Amino acid sequence: MRNKLLAVLLTVPLLGFSTGVLAQSPVGTWTTIDDETGRPKSVLEIYRAGDGSLAGRVNEVLQSEQGPDPVCDQCPGERRDKPVEGMVILWGITRDGEVWDGGKILDPASGKVYSVRLKPIEDGSKLEVRGFIGFSLLGRTQTWVRR
Repeated sequence: MRNKLLAVLLTVPLLGFSTGVLAQSPVGTWTTIDDETGRPKSVLEIYRAGDGSLAGRVNEVLQSEQGPDPVCDQCPGERRDKPVEGMVILWGITRDGEVWDGGKILDPASGKVYSVRLKPIEDGSKLEVRGFIGFSLLGRTQTWVRR
């Protein structure tokens, strides 16, 4: 009986810790905010891929210079001329301490692919998304809002 009580007492703090960690995960649905205009641009879902890394798909385009139903006419390879809605634009992201990185992000407007770093901020209600080439100092940052 004492061993069971001890196991329960040891598990309770661990549950609190894991809940805090899960709250900081970027998995979920986000409104992307354009870093130049400050306006909502799209709704993106970040999910765990089959290999355990994170990936992200555009669920809805809210604003586009191409109007409704934009296509990725500048994208390389299999994404070229495909609809942006439903497109996977984040892939290969893994956790590295308090940040998630090691993956790539596609800018459907330009067709360019960048390295990416995700950092949950403000208790996970916002996500700092940094796209860069080479070093993280050379890039752009957007702040996305959890839906």
